[in-house]
Amino acid sequence: MKKRMLAGMMAFIMAGMLTACGSSSSVSESAKSGEDKENKTNTGSAEDGNSGSASVVLKLGHIQSESDLWNLGAVKFADRVSELSNGDIKIEIYPNSTLGGDRDMAEGLMMGTVDISLIAGVLSNFDDTISVLEIPYLFRSNEEFEKVIYGDVGKEIAAHVLDTSGIRILNWWERGPRLITSSKPINSVADMKGLKIRIPEISAMEQVFSAWGAAATTMSWSEVYPSLQQGVIEAQENPIPFFYSGSIYEVNKYIANTNHKYEYVTMAMSDTAYSKLSEEQQKIIMQAAQEATEYENQETKRVTEENLKDMVENQGVTVTDPDISGFIKIADEVAPKYAKSIGQLDLYNKIQETLGR
Repeated sequence: MKKRMLAGMMAFIMAGMLTACGSSSSVSESAKSGEDKENKTNTGSAEDGNSGSASVVLKLGHIQSESDLWNLGAVKFADRVSELSNGDIKIEIYPNSTLGGDRDMAEGLMMGTVDISLIAGVLSNFDDTISVLEIPYLFRSNEEFEKVIYGDVGKEIAAHVLDTSGIRILNWWERGPRLITSSKPINSVADMKGLKIRIPEISAMEQVFSAWGAAATTMSWSEVYPSLQQGVIEAQENPIPFFYSGSIYEVNKYIANTNHKYEYVTMAMSDTAYSKLSEEQQKIIMQAAQEATEYENQETKRVTEENLKDMVENQGVTVTDPDISGFIKIADEVAPKYAKSIGQLDLYNKIQETLGR
């Protein structure tokens, strides 16, 4: 079973190897927490020592640590912006929620007080087209996810987000599929009945997990490990690198290869900040964002493989390859009803058509 799990993940891992960037990434100087807590857009002449000769300084914030994959991608982006602009544009990186949490930064992008941010599903709280992407089993493979997110539908969603919120999605980063970790094996949807599982506060997921019979609850990520340890909850679900970094394998010894949702991170920029740039500077930002996306997707697949191998071989984790047909059947019953409830049935149907369903 472990071998089947490893084989199943290889399709996701290998899909990104062809998109690897050839350029190397030097470590740029990230803005340190507490040195400057202003969130305002800093365009124009740089007067402080950190800005050097750059005429444009943009702040990029995210919630993860300096060692996280998100920060590696942010550093790659900052390096390429500096190189392509010959030092004229400087990206200052603020990790560890220095500029606020996801919602804070999303609101800052809308108001023009945050320049660039890496934001995941929280954007669905600001635009219903994003909410459609949160439906479990909307995508059945990484190939389906990429076909939609990097195709015409993804462009349509990005245009809608820009029009309604003033947030410009520069690109989409892949986080890998979400899997369920638990204190007992999951082999079919029947095993979800009564399962005390933590899920994010996302309506589409809440509705589908409830339909599966799970006793789903929401809580902050910092509470998940002790809650699993104390038996308050039995399970959680996330992409492999995320729950690996949280050492969830210490308190959940089973991983179910459900692949129920393919995850993204938006590389988002305030249109207020973007509009202040010259056309040439805008092209630099977009080119660097594309290169950083290719690099990030490659790294995510590499780290996913390494983390999974370590959990299986060294951490005593057992993996199951459940029959997902029952999961999909129920999710497909909930999905159009949910999409209609948020006024996005046409978009949902367009995604189904794009995927040939």
